[in-house]
Amino acid sequence: MTSGVDILGSRDREILLDANTVIGVDEVGRGALAGPVVVCAAAFEEIPDDGEVRDSKLLTPRRRDSIAARLRSCGARWVVCEVWPELIDRINILEATRLAMAAAARTLVVPRSVVITDHVHPGDLGCRILSPKRADRDYFSVAAASIVAKVHRDQIMVNLGRYDPRWKWERNKGYGTVDHRRALQNVGPGVLHRRSFRWSPVLP
Repeated sequence: MTSGVDILGSRDREILLDANTVIGVDEVGRGALAGPVVVCAAAFEEIPDDGEVRDSKLLTPRRRDSIAARLRSCGARWVVCEVWPELIDRINILEATRLAMAAAARTLVVPRSVVITDHVHPGDLGCRILSPKRADRDYFSVAAASIVAKVHRDQIMVNLGRYDPRWKWERNKGYGTVDHRRALQNVGPGVLHRRSFRWSPVLP
């Protein structure tokens, strides 16, 4: 196969020629109006042959669920961190994301690790760090982390939507869709909304 998926695997495998572990790190939910930002770190000593792994945003929910289940059983090590609105509002979304990335990656770092993040540098982890743009489309480990993070966060928002249906989180996952913003106009924000985030009202 000569698709972009092969490029994902080849870049990680090239790093593993001189490293014991490649750790992909990605976040989901930075732009949402409600709920947590979720970070996943995935540590691979070898890259599985899985031609379906790619940036989670390019996959349907059903395919994400299937691939995430397969990835969790492939022998890699995984850590998922959640940062909730109270802390996001206190330190801002970028610092909350950086904090979660550092915490997740640091848990998995072993001697001769290489950490790859999607354009957010997590700070010193005692190992080599790469933080290029679009890492979730160029590195298998980061794409895998993005899938697991997305599935994890989506399930959180679905569960929250069942508990309190006023904002339809099971449909919008906390992002600023028209139905979510209309609900904010009608009933106001709840405790899980990020008070530091601005949102535009829905015009009549």
